[in-house]
Amino acid sequence: MTQVDVLLGLQWGDEGKGKIVDVLSPQYDLIARFQGGPNAGHTLEFDGKKFVLNTIPSGIFNEKTMNLIGNGVVIDPIILKRELDNLKAAGHDPVAKGKLVIARKAHLILPTHQLLDAANEQKMGKDKIGSTLKGIGPTYMDKTGRNGLRIGDTTLPDFKDRYNKLVEKHKEILSHYDFEYDLTEKEAAFFEAIEFIKSIPHVDSEHFVNGYLKEGKTVLAEGAQGTLLDVDFGSYPFVTSSNTTTAGACTGLGIAPNKIGNVYGIFKAYCTRVGGGPFPTELENEVGETLRQVGHEFGATTGRARRCGWIDLPALKYAIMLNGVTELIMMKADVLDGFDTIYACTHYEHNGETIDYMPYDIISVRPTPVLKAIDGWKTDVTKVSKIEEIPAKLNEYIAFLEKELEVPVKYLSVGPDRVQTLELN
Repeated sequence: MTQVDVLLGLQWGDEGKGKIVDVLSPQYDLIARFQGGPNAGHTLEFDGKKFVLNTIPSGIFNEKTMNLIGNGVVIDPIILKRELDNLKAAGHDPVAKGKLVIARKAHLILPTHQLLDAANEQKMGKDKIGSTLKGIGPTYMDKTGRNGLRIGDTTLPDFKDRYNKLVEKHKEILSHYDFEYDLTEKEAAFFEAIEFIKSIPHVDSEHFVNGYLKEGKTVLAEGAQGTLLDVDFGSYPFVTSSNTTTAGACTGLGIAPNKIGNVYGIFKAYCTRVGGGPFPTELENEVGETLRQVGHEFGATTGRARRCGWIDLPALKYAIMLNGVTELIMMKADVLDGFDTIYACTHYEHNGETIDYMPYDIISVRPTPVLKAIDGWKTDVTKVSKIEEIPAKLNEYIAFLEKELEVPVKYLSVGPDRVQTLELN
């Protein structure tokens, strides 16, 4: 029996997971998304075209690979339909080709979930989390509160009654907010999308994935967001509403812990964060703005500008430990091409101590990063196509990271296109 490899982000999301899943997908029979919602923006570029996937797994462009939206994902039918319509218009139709299935146990995002999200953020004012307002948090709340609707419910004769019951509950909550809304247009689009989603095969993801393993087929679990946004281990409360770590692959697909194989941890050569919350190495100056502009650090889904800073090794060590990372993948090395000197945070000064780990509280007491200066490579690496062409100073940076993090860097990305990816060892 084979095992499930896992690919996930080690920072605050936006690490480039979609690109690498696309690159690796020819090696796998099944790509399975295991958590999160349509706030994910997995960007893929090839053949001069750019695609942004919100819900669909990033193996969708490989002809031989099956793709599963797992039970740990929360699905907005409207967004999923739009995503598939756009793919079809671009010449990629995974539904027609039979390359996409959805877990029956995946929960549905209702239009009123989005209203609750927006109303809550409005009420919180300056203390807001920085939600993408996709309704994801309220959907997970209904899931854990045992009120949610699932994909499998859409085929039941009383689905509309179940929907109305949950919507009435949401309207009661909204009545306590100073918040105006009109559901008419959204509801019509919702039910149109529900009918469309019924045309996509629904499966029990736990049996589906384990069936692949039993047949000796290869499976890659694709995460969304990043480790530091994990609801249990991230920078709470400025986190997402799901488990973004390797453990989330077990509950988000229905696989046992002993079925986990390699764990690919993706990180940028620097660091970014979108929305509110702590960010110890943030650069609120010209350097941070340079990283933002050169790295095109604007959300693929929301368009929001990302906050930028130097790489954070205590945070990376923490993420590697939590996930059991076996191989690292470094993204966007090309963004640092123009710097004479780059920096890496090796420790924090926190409450009078020098520490090399992420402490419990980095919100009320902000850690001061201890930075190590590193020579830049001052070379355009976007044209590098062989490992022999990698600049010596970039190799030194990689070697430094491998020594600090105690995990090898397996792949290096030097640009957004799938061909701009080098296998190092």
